[in-house]
Amino acid sequence: MGYSKSPLLVVLLLSLAWLAPTWGEDKDAQVEEGVVEEEEDVVSDELLEEEDVLVLHQHNFERALHEHHLLLVEFYAPWCGHCQALAPEFTRAAGILKNDSMGLRLAKVDATEEVDLSAEFGVTGYPVLKLFRDGNRTHPIDFTGQRDAEGIVRWMRRKAGPSAELLQDEASAQKFITSQDVIVVGFFKDLQSKAAQGFYEVASDAVDVTFGVSNRTELFQKYSVTPDTVCLFKKFDEKRVDFPLDAELGLNKEELSRFIVLHSLELVMEFTSQNSPKIFGAKILNHLLLFINKTLEPHLEILGSFRAAAPLFRGQVLFVLIDVNGEGAQVLQYFGLKSHEAPTLRFINTETNKKYRMATDEFTTQAVGSFAQAVLDGKIQPHLMSEEVPEDWDKHPVKVLVGKNFEQVAYDETKNVFVKFYAPWCTHCKEMAPVWEELGEKYKDHENIIIAKLDATANEIMNLTIHGYPTLHYFPAGPDRKMIEYKSARDLETFSKFLENGGTLPAEDTQPVVPESPEEPKDTNGTRPADAPESRDEL
Repeated sequence: MGYSKSPLLVVLLLSLAWLAPTWGEDKDAQVEEGVVEEEEDVVSDELLEEEDVLVLHQHNFERALHEHHLLLVEFYAPWCGHCQALAPEFTRAAGILKNDSMGLRLAKVDATEEVDLSAEFGVTGYPVLKLFRDGNRTHPIDFTGQRDAEGIVRWMRRKAGPSAELLQDEASAQKFITSQDVIVVGFFKDLQSKAAQGFYEVASDAVDVTFGVSNRTELFQKYSVTPDTVCLFKKFDEKRVDFPLDAELGLNKEELSRFIVLHSLELVMEFTSQNSPKIFGAKILNHLLLFINKTLEPHLEILGSFRAAAPLFRGQVLFVLIDVNGEGAQVLQYFGLKSHEAPTLRFINTETNKKYRMATDEFTTQAVGSFAQAVLDGKIQPHLMSEEVPEDWDKHPVKVLVGKNFEQVAYDETKNVFVKFYAPWCTHCKEMAPVWEELGEKYKDHENIIIAKLDATANEIMNLTIHGYPTLHYFPAGPDRKMIEYKSARDLETFSKFLENGGTLPAEDTQPVVPESPEEPKDTNGTRPADAPESRDEL
């Protein structure tokens, strides 16, 4: 039985022998013609640069960390406005640092492409800057400096070099202390002590202040300090403030940092482009603003009373001078003021955006202090700005709301009201405007749906704080005064689904798909905060 199959087996083997070279030749031909796919190329770990900035990705990130002593990495998104604004400053800083001998380099990662790196370092907004030291991948340091070329360079050099200058004698100490408007000196008995090391760490983070340190007895006597005292010397206000360390608890780094921030500020800070980062970086939420015209002598006389009230509120309220005839003019619109209304006072909480005004403009030291304290104690109601109601506010498909008619329209129990809160300068708002007009046209004859808009820079609503522009809120009909924030796609189809579905979207339409976050409200200097990252989730 087995013998009967052998001829077939021979034929089969001969056939295979003939076919095998053909298969090989066909495969070779296919390779030559590019038909057969080769194995995926291994991505190189080569470090490439764009304008002195290293370009990093998953495959060369580790190499970059180990080849550079200090590496500041920017995680960015190509579409992010903040990233685009930072780019030229970052590039300029990279060029300066590349020529240093301290091993300081800047790098960037496209976080939208390198999702694994973004996840590893917790990147949820753009841009995010992190400093990596000596190849340490697990504990990067968040960048805390000013986001311009000079600020980046200054921050990097402080991180690389000694954070405080050693003062050895009276002559060098005196020269050092008078060299800057603000100087901080730590007087320590032992420069290797835990307290001294904590002082160095604080100095390393406070890159905009110059620090010195000494353990010399003659300097303790010269400046009348006991060992383990930090002194802040300044050329304004009280000239010198001391921070003695607790003998038992030692140095509290957070308290010292806060002390330095507070006492580095003048009691009254004039609002200028140069001072703006200091004003908003102080993290004092309450600001009391005096609006004056510095060209008028009677206005300048008020300043003395205003300044005299400030010391009692240091750390609680930041006293700010606004010159309506100078850089401060741009702040007027934010408070709904005109230059001729100066002198006047306004109080603002920068977290809630609530603003307060005095019942009468009285500028004695006592009156100013009493007003500030009354606001802190909750005894004064916020002052809400409102434009006048336009005569034709309801004559167009999109109704025009202001502070004075918002309540009666938005909370009409018989209507479902969809409101766009916008800013006239907001690019996102301008881009969305045609779609909002289409939406208004579509529902202009609907019996219970109203499409409306409100300029949130000129009109304020009680218990409703707008954090970004445009912000969209839906106010459903009924007595419950509900408010639903809309956070999905900004197109006519999705808006319509939302309205037809009673202020909700089907599950498949609920994911935010807007590529950029709304623009933040402007600071009182007319620009968005420079260090506020654009979020990919906040829509």
